[in-house]
Amino acid sequence: MNRSTRRRMLAATATGLLATSLGVAVSATATAAPGGAALRTCKISTLPYPTDTYRADANAVDPTGRYVAGTALRVGETENQYLLLFWDGQRVTELESEGSATPVDINADGVVIGNGSAETGYGQPWRYRAGKLEQLPVLPSTGIFVSAINDAGDIVGYGSDIVPGELVALRWPAARPGTVEVLDAPVDAQAGGITDNGTIVGSAGPFGDWNSWVRRPNGRIDALTFPGAEWSTAGAAAGRWAIGQAWLGGTTSTRVRWDLRNGSHTLLDQEMPALTGINAKGVVVGGDRVARGSTSRVLPGGGEGVAVGARSISDSGTIVGFRNVLADRVTPVRWTGC
Repeated sequence: MNRSTRRRMLAATATGLLATSLGVAVSATATAAPGGAALRTCKISTLPYPTDTYRADANAVDPTGRYVAGTALRVGETENQYLLLFWDGQRVTELESEGSATPVDINADGVVIGNGSAETGYGQPWRYRAGKLEQLPVLPSTGIFVSAINDAGDIVGYGSDIVPGELVALRWPAARPGTVEVLDAPVDAQAGGITDNGTIVGSAGPFGDWNSWVRRPNGRIDALTFPGAEWSTAGAAAGRWAIGQAWLGGTTSTRVRWDLRNGSHTLLDQEMPALTGINAKGVVVGGDRVARGSTSRVLPGGGEGVAVGARSISDSGTIVGFRNVLADRVTPVRWTGC
């Protein structure tokens, strides 16, 4: 396996966030909430988006549920036009972008972070705030990517070959604008999430032999473990929670939520097809499902020939993602009351 292939596979797997297929039809059903309590009515609605676009998607929502960021594609006669979309409530702003630009996360102030490409073709992260898109500072590398931002404005991510042959965890500290720093973290580390108090989670180790870790605000690093796991990954965090996967050998993997206060873990419903987001209350989304405790329910809006996918969830419970009708037209959607 060459180095570039290894990086791509590690970036896709070590975060524990599995890609959602746009071509799989799902059906909507309701299940009971943990403890038998009735769930509120779960509703799906379409976010406003430019009507002349071929497809549009919502990638991230802030903790309050007010701000959303996504992408769109406008098909032209000679070439396609890629757009970044930024919602403030029901008002959407579009911004032309290069094709690989993708929003990753948003904080409660509406500051969006995302990944894209530099002129060299290597990863170039960016930040959108106060109506302006700006590139984040980088270190000499073969690719740098952001993963998460907290409400203080601290950003975390990772870079490749800053240390030759390794991935290193990075932080863009809000207290030192215009700087990026290599985190004190395990060897071959990738930072996947950061909470509002500065706690960072991630994964480290050679390909196929990853271990999950948490870095406390005081710099102490602890392992996030799972009994009997051959390897594990931690890909996102909010509040006192982190989510990821543990590999139990053979073809068996399990989806996990850790309590960062003490490192204890809870098994998530294995019906979850992916893990793409968690909020400060420990509610998890991924694929066409939302999970509370150890149970999950299918989100409405899917059906025969229609796929839905949740990408991000706010602390208020607002979920954003996409709806794909007949594998033809993708639209950005929001779920509430789920």
